[in-house]
Amino acid sequence: VRGKCLRMHEDLDEEEPREPWRTEWWGHPAGLAVLFLTEMWERFSYYGMRTLLVLFMRDQLLRPGHMESVLGLGILAGPSGMYGNPADGDDETQEIASRMYGLYTGLVYFTPVCGGAIADRYGRIRAVIVGGVLMALGHFFMVSESLFMIALVLLIAGNGLFKPNISTLVGQLYALDDPRRDQAFSIFYAGINVGALLSPLVCGTLGEKVSYHAGFAAAGVGMLIGLGTFLAGQKYLPPEDVTLAMEDADPSEGGVAEPARPVHVGLTRQEKRSICAILIVSGFCVMFWGIYEQQGNTVQIFATDRSDMLLLPGVKLPATWIQALNPVFVLVFIPPLNRFWSWQASEGREPSSVVKLAIGCMITGGSFSLMIVAAGASEGSTRCSLWWLILAIGILTLGELYTSPVGLSFVTRAAPPQFSSMLTGGWFLCSGVGGYIAGEIGVLYTRLGPAAFFGLVGVIGTANGLLLGSISSWINSLLPGDGSSAQEGGVEMMPVGDSAEDENLSLVLGAPAMPIK
Repeated sequence: VRGKCLRMHEDLDEEEPREPWRTEWWGHPAGLAVLFLTEMWERFSYYGMRTLLVLFMRDQLLRPGHMESVLGLGILAGPSGMYGNPADGDDETQEIASRMYGLYTGLVYFTPVCGGAIADRYGRIRAVIVGGVLMALGHFFMVSESLFMIALVLLIAGNGLFKPNISTLVGQLYALDDPRRDQAFSIFYAGINVGALLSPLVCGTLGEKVSYHAGFAAAGVGMLIGLGTFLAGQKYLPPEDVTLAMEDADPSEGGVAEPARPVHVGLTRQEKRSICAILIVSGFCVMFWGIYEQQGNTVQIFATDRSDMLLLPGVKLPATWIQALNPVFVLVFIPPLNRFWSWQASEGREPSSVVKLAIGCMITGGSFSLMIVAAGASEGSTRCSLWWLILAIGILTLGELYTSPVGLSFVTRAAPPQFSSMLTGGWFLCSGVGGYIAGEIGVLYTRLGPAAFFGLVGVIGTANGLLLGSISSWINSLLPGDGSSAQEGGVEMMPVGDSAEDENLSLVLGAPAMPIK
């Protein structure tokens, strides 16, 4: 017995220690939990600030006695400002706030293109850390009105480094043919929405009940928590010089792959076709985001000015809590939507990812028909029922679920590996251009009136989806859609398009094998 024990001890000594990044929690790489929490707190900070942004500008920053002290604001607002002079009246102030909101959200999602390219050269983990530091500084600078414009610049630059690279790090945890890959993106997407749910409840309430600056400070605290989580859990992420190769994955071991050096080769013909498909789909998604971003702009203004915000008799909610409805619906809708897609797949009728994107655009456009009803019910001094907004945002969220997570998974799978971060950044560029368009469209809110404005927005969104659906077959023909892995020019690609398994998204709530505490 003593000899056996000695031999066992010797065998253990000879085993190489397991790298922390190979650790799995609840059936997924431990790094997924780190990235989930990091993104959750970063989105808490982003949406917490965004919840208050347009109201803060309209009701305080752009008012006499405040705007004069803001460094650099005169470029955009003032007697010689690009967007006009708030002194010309309340309608002009709202239009300026809308345009500045659009410019900010546009640049927030434009800079990820540059951030992705920088990270492809200098490292994604380093980019996430630097981006987190810049964003934390930006949120705390928002506490001082005089530093408002500098704060926005820091937030924009930090987001550019942070946003595309943390999404790409999720993809790096899995081989391309790992069946858990899409599930991981859905779990990651849940983290986004948990942060988005908490932020209006905390930052929005502080902004309305205490001060806008208190709300902005709370957003900064959230960013610091996210950054600390990432730094503490960095050991659970694959090293910069390691990628996961499909041929090394062992499905019987959960698909954890051996390290391999990334190979940078020229684009093959199929990769060029895949990039073309990404660019075409991205163009349609620009308008989707232009419609969707009205939620934080004109819909928030409408809720503040024209809704009674009564959830139940005697239960009145802060107007900023309207921003919490979308993430609540996301968390509620994904499990049944996942089961619906699974049923479609079992019947052989699940639509391709491109068709799902088209459906999402149409649903999002259609949601504004309820906003027309809400506008009609709030004429004069009458305020409409909060429930019209709840229903409208619920339908809008369903459209989002057919668009945003599906699109992100689509891009990360179709993109050639050597350009993955840059093309993921390009996907976020769609949000940027769409956010800027949202600000320009929002100018029409006071000019047309709420009912006509929401009608116009609905028509644009629905037409956008119909057009994408009409060319979806051609777009799918550009993708490797034979239902099996394709290899061309030494680069192995996973097909994208009609595979129900590829696009079947699972959230933690719908994945019994993946409990999260």
